[in-house]
Amino acid sequence: MTPLPAPRALDQYFLEARARLLDLAAILDRIDRGAGAGAAATDPRVARIRQALEALLRGNGDRAEQVQRIFSLEYDPAWARPQPRF
Repeated sequence: MTPLPAPRALDQYFLEARARLLDLAAILDRIDRGAGAGAAATDPRVARIRQALEALLRGNGDRAEQVQRIFSLEYDPAWARPQPRF
């Protein structure tokens, strides 16, 4: 599969990216303005959001993978195996 040319990808996805960034900005504003904002600032979930934003800004070409890894659990070999449903 051939990737979209960059100008076409930008034309096709710019408005969607803009909307998602505005949503994220609004969410972060709600967190900052809410009661207990100081405690939220030290919450590990907020730290992960910040890490993800930094990964987006670095722009190494594998941003989606980097962000997925930030929000994923490390593999634990002790996890229970799924059981088949009958």
